[in-house]
Parts: sequence; structure tokens; C-alpha cells
Amino acid sequence: MVGDAIADRFLYGSIARVSREAPVFILRHEQTETIPGGAANCAVNLAALGATVSLISLAGDDEAGRELRNKLAQSRVNCEGLITASNLSTTTKVRILAGQAHSNRQQVIRIDYEDSAFTDVDVRQQVALALQKAASEADAVIISDYNYGVVDETAVNTLRDICAKRKVPVLVDSRFRLASFTGFTSATPNEDELEHLMGKTISGLHHLENAAQELKDKLDYRALLITRGGQGMMLLEDGAAPLHIKAVGAQSPVDVTGAGDTVIATFALSLSCDSSFSDAARLANYAGGLVVMKRGTASVTATELEHSIVNSEQ
Repeated sequence: MVGDAIADRFLYGSIARVSREAPVFILRHEQTETIPGGAANCAVNLAALGATVSLISLAGDDEAGRELRNKLAQSRVNCEGLITASNLSTTTKVRILAGQAHSNRQQVIRIDYEDSAFTDVDVRQQVALALQKAASEADAVIISDYNYGVVDETAVNTLRDICAKRKVPVLVDSRFRLASFTGFTSATPNEDELEHLMGKTISGLHHLENAAQELKDKLDYRALLITRGGQGMMLLEDGAAPLHIKAVGAQSPVDVTGAGDTVIATFALSLSCDSSFSDAARLANYAGGLVVMKRGTASVTATELEHSIVNSEQ
């Protein structure tokens, strides 16, 4: 697992009164919680499903970085490849959630703390070495790219060389740069990302299938899994007609934060166990349906996934 680790911080408060300084609410602080986000959340999801996970990423020598590392260790994620850089600030997303004393807290604002482009050659070398070691032993690799610079051209070429030789699946989740990750196994973009990548508005199922096929061909992937929110998923794979998978679970999600991490983690773990693309996609669909019913950045366990499948078949 390689990519941009993020510290997701959730600050909870109850509305006390309206400020006399400005027309804004004053929140009485209740608690602040730090949870692994981005590539780190994907790693936690893999561990929760029972996988042995190594995370290759960067974190700063700061409070957010230390909390992130501790939470990952508690989740049984191998952090030997999580390189600490003293001149780097850990990417942190602070979500402020507010509400009345006895009501659910709702997100009112998000504050992002992002560092500038990272160019330290020594630390880059440490990341490259950690990636070479982990990829040479892995049964599957996930690239989780949030455009914060961990997955550079060197990392991409390293993965292409190692994984082509070993024939292991490499799956990509890239918010902004999916077009740069050609020649791997699969990816899991949503419909909005598909529209952005193809530069066209998608209207109707037939148009969706054509656009997804065009993207799959451009990327030179064996399969492409399009996530469609409440409408489920669509899988395209070599030599097969498009497979449309209906959404499972409740129609109104509680929170979609990090749901894509859960989907690609389940999809990749299934493929690493020699599942077919269609079986892996169906499992990922169940996992996605479970995680959107949890608040905040969350994960799904193997037991929860099993119960969901069994209950749906009764």
C-alpha cells in the first residue's frame, strides 16, 4: 500500500450561543479525535479485513504525524515504510462538527493543512527503498494518490517493473491524476471522476458504458470498477459485457467520507486471493454499503462483511 497518508481530525462541539463579536455560533468543545485518512485509511481497512498490510508513505515529525502513526500501529498496520521527515508537516484535514446538546453533530466546515511540494532527496530515497522491499513481497499493491507527492514518477516506474515481473495486481485510486497511472490492473473512479477524466457529461447508461470503456482502453487496464453511489457499481473487464451491480443496504448514507478507500481495499484484497474481477467487485459493493452507514472515516471488518452477505441472501 503506497500513497498519501492523511491525518483526519474530527473536532466535536455543542452550540453554546451566538457570538457578540460576529454573527457566528460559539461551540463548546467536547472532544477531538484523529483517525487515519487517505492511504492510511485504506491500510486500516485492509487490516480490518484480516490482511497483512505495509504502508509506504510520509509523515511529519509533529503531533498529527505521531497520532497517525499510533493509530496505524493500533490497527495492526506495518509502519516501517511510513517515513518521518522533520522538515515536512503531516497533511491534516480538520472537520468541525457542531450541533445542539442532544442532537447529532453535523460537519460545518473543513480546514486543510497542506505542505508545499516535497523535494528532499534523502527522504525520497528512503521511500523508494521501502517501496521496493514491500512490493517485492506483496500479493497486491494499492496506489492511493491524493496529489500530495508521495507517488512520484520513480514510485510508479518501480511498481511497474516489480509487479510486471511478479504478476501481482496493482490497483489505483487517484483523485486527480488517474490518467498518469497507465498499464496497471484496475482502478475505482466514481462517475464524477470519470466525467472529469473524459471531459464530457455522462447522460444515460449507454453513455456511461462507452465512456468507461474508452477510459479503460486509454489506461490499458484489465478491468475498471466505476462506483455510482446509491446506484451501485459498474464493472468493465476484458472479454466480458459490462456488469451492473445494484447498491446494497440503506438508500440514504450516513457519511460517505473515506468510502472509496473501503471499496478499493476490499476489491484489491479479493483479487490478491485469486477472486475473479466480478466476485471482487460484488464484495467491494457490500463493503461500500456498510461503511457509508458509519460516521466519519471508518472501516469494515471481515465479520461485518460476512454478516451483510448472509443477511442479504435470506
